[in-house]
Amino acid sequence: MDTTDRPQVYESVTRPPRPAVGLALSCHPGPVAAVTVLVVALSVSSGLGGARCVLVGGAVLTGQLSVGWCNDAFDARRDAAAGRRGKPVADGVVSRSTVWQAAFTALLLCVALSSACGPVAGAVHLAGVAAAWMYNLKLKTTALSWLPYVIGFGGLPVLVALNMPGHPWPAWWVVTAGALLGVGAHLGDVLPDIDGDLAAGSRGLPQRLGASRTRMLLPVPLVAASAVLVLGPAGPPGWWGALTLAAVVPTAFAGFVPRRTWRKAALAGAVAAASVDVALLLMRGTSIA
Repeated sequence: MDTTDRPQVYESVTRPPRPAVGLALSCHPGPVAAVTVLVVALSVSSGLGGARCVLVGGAVLTGQLSVGWCNDAFDARRDAAAGRRGKPVADGVVSRSTVWQAAFTALLLCVALSSACGPVAGAVHLAGVAAAWMYNLKLKTTALSWLPYVIGFGGLPVLVALNMPGHPWPAWWVVTAGALLGVGAHLGDVLPDIDGDLAAGSRGLPQRLGASRTRMLLPVPLVAASAVLVLGPAGPPGWWGALTLAAVVPTAFAGFVPRRTWRKAALAGAVAAASVDVALLLMRGTSIA
């Protein structure tokens, strides 16, 4: 019996279709997973029941999927013209129309799930998703590129709080911290690609500032978020609050290390500071409203 073709048969059975892989990768799976896990973790730490956590998580997941697919579909032609590799649509792995269909399908699911969270909670979350779509379609090339991140990240704790028993409005400090984390996320996300973005004609706020000034600005919203999370809630912060601030400030400002010493110091320090902020946020879960 001729078995020379058998490895090819097994390969065709076990390997996922390339368009399906391209569709999965074009949604920006890292940020989608990070934001969804953060919101679900905040929901759990806030005391939401299992069904309500699933509902909130589903609304956030579908919203993030719609934003990610919209981003890749809209930027496909510019990515292809700029020769950017690793972009499934621009690389021809999956068609632009397929990604647009996925984006609008996820958006429709997001509308349904967000509405099921309640009229006010749903409206707040959908406003954040709409802002993210506007970022993709227009605002990321303007000086207001930071604004959708403020609206989106600031609205996530609102969504969680309004799903708690009694539908309370969240405390000011948790919304402020979320908005500051959004600014930090925007600066950190754009920082590695500023030179390429400028070459492609994209001029959001970080691109207008330039890589050096963006690197120096990056720690500011993250340290501010830490301060708000430590000092904002009622009562004295305690020794752990002072210790946290004492640790997060030098960590966040690691980007001031000369680039020749460690080129990725800014992002590494930002990630560490953002991780501390997330931990503080989750520790404050039961008191966000």
